Amino acid sequence: MQFKSLAVIALGASLAAATAIPASQCNTGPVQCCNSTGTAKDPSISKLLGLLNINVSDVDAIIGVTCTPISVIGVGGNSCTAQPVCCSNNSFNGVVAIGCTPVSL
Repeated sequence: MQFKSLAVIALGASLAAATAIPASQCNTGPVQCCNSTGTAKDPSISKLLGLLNINVSDVDAIIGVTCTPISVIGVGGNSCTAQPVCCSNNSFNGVVAIGCTPVSL
């Protein structure tokens, strides 16, 4: 049941524009800095989702991998050298974040 709700969340996020939004418009939680992003169709992400028993294979949402929350206030020490994103499901302790949209810092 939980995974069906993940798919619905991810589907809603995938319908959002793929262009970067301002970080101030991220209302789903903290902006995340992810080492990489992709979809469930990417082989490495698919394998990781399988190991975690997360099924979002039918959804084309952006998934962040190895993510840490960052603060956009006083960006000086909180820069992101990878991909800053805003995600709708950050409940996997930073291993993956589901339903992500790129943000501009």
